[in-house]
Amino acid sequence: MAPHLLTRKDFIKSSSILLAGSSLASCTGFLATAPQETSQQDTYQATAKTLSMKNVSLETGFEYEEGEVIGTKTGLFTIEISNGKIKAVLPNNPKANALDAQGLLLLPGFKDMHIHLDKTFYGGPWQARRKKNRTVQDMIAYEEQVLPEMLNTSTERAEKLIELLQSHGVSFARSHVNIEPASGLNSLKNLQQALEHKKDSFDAELVAFPQHGILRSKSEQLMKEAATMGIDFIGGLDPGSIDGDMQKSMDFVVQLALDQNKGIDIHLHEGGESGLKTVEYLIDRVNENPVLKGKTFISHSFVLARLENQKLEETAEKLAGAKIGIISTIPFGKLIMPIPTLYKYGVDVRTGNDSIIDHWNTFGSGSVLQKANLMAQLYGYSTEFELSRCLKLATHNVLPLDDKGNRQWPLAGDNADLVLVDASCSAEAVSRISPVRALIHKGSIVYQAPTV
Repeated sequence: MAPHLLTRKDFIKSSSILLAGSSLASCTGFLATAPQETSQQDTYQATAKTLSMKNVSLETGFEYEEGEVIGTKTGLFTIEISNGKIKAVLPNNPKANALDAQGLLLLPGFKDMHIHLDKTFYGGPWQARRKKNRTVQDMIAYEEQVLPEMLNTSTERAEKLIELLQSHGVSFARSHVNIEPASGLNSLKNLQQALEHKKDSFDAELVAFPQHGILRSKSEQLMKEAATMGIDFIGGLDPGSIDGDMQKSMDFVVQLALDQNKGIDIHLHEGGESGLKTVEYLIDRVNENPVLKGKTFISHSFVLARLENQKLEETAEKLAGAKIGIISTIPFGKLIMPIPTLYKYGVDVRTGNDSIIDHWNTFGSGSVLQKANLMAQLYGYSTEFELSRCLKLATHNVLPLDDKGNRQWPLAGDNADLVLVDASCSAEAVSRISPVRALIHKGSIVYQAPTV
């Protein structure tokens, strides 16, 4: 497509060029605000593959007092984007023919690494959780009743949920999708349809999730079929308490992942000896099959929260050695996950919203920045430095400044998955869960907060 000149006023009318794929494209946000008068020179050159922004705030270093980080330095820059990548980070040019970021802080795009896009009440009538559904077994029985009806609207609901995530700066998600007899492969097919509709504005990877138990619901054949249908990870669920045979269940998951060259991401709610045996067994199997290192994850893994310190440190070290990641929703109350210990040993820790407003969970905001905030509160991270480091939970380890305060992001060649937030620095964004003003996905603006 040849470039053409747009006035800022025309840019509003033609915003679909840069807002392709977003149902919010018609919203007027700050980036599309035009002056009342537009001169011949006041133009912005744009194509579907290029984007320039001026007055972008970036972190440039830390401020110190007696050796302590007490603040974060920022400066204004001009950012050039081409073909979904950062092309250049330049000194700010207020007179440039570029979209005006108005001094908002640029951060890496957020990632939700554990969510169930395929089953939600979001976008439909309000429903709270049923009191009778307390255990995982209760919920499985309930799902077997309600899933067939939920499939009628699951594509549309998934799209609405994706839009909620985008409004909170999320441009990528790992979604678990039900694979069980009650819905067959239809939850997967419906979600894939929703993702196809959003392919220009959102990316996802999928986990074949045997929600009703692989062995319990005799879902082996369905899982094998799902593994050939665009799935990225093979899932599992409480192989001891739900399937009743930890080793047989885990062996199936591991072998299917090996056969189909997939990763592994299992739900493990079990505590006590059963939960620990599952963790240790998976560590052993991954060490026996090094191809699974770096692509194997345990979601929840609540057993880690109840281990004595010596056993916890030993297990964390083994998890790191096997390159098995832990994906936690940062639960609170009596169950506090040992995230600091996992970080200490270099375990890959990620987070997600899990269930959002569905029959499992009445709550859920769609914000992973809120998860970073919750982590900071739970573990007492309240200094400028500590809060700035907590951002990595939302961005999956991408931080604007390294630990010494050197700018390491954004750099030319980085993916142009970006968030503009109303904050002075990362620490404030985490502490205040600062509002997202715009989301840029692969160089295109896919969400803008409406102006008041």
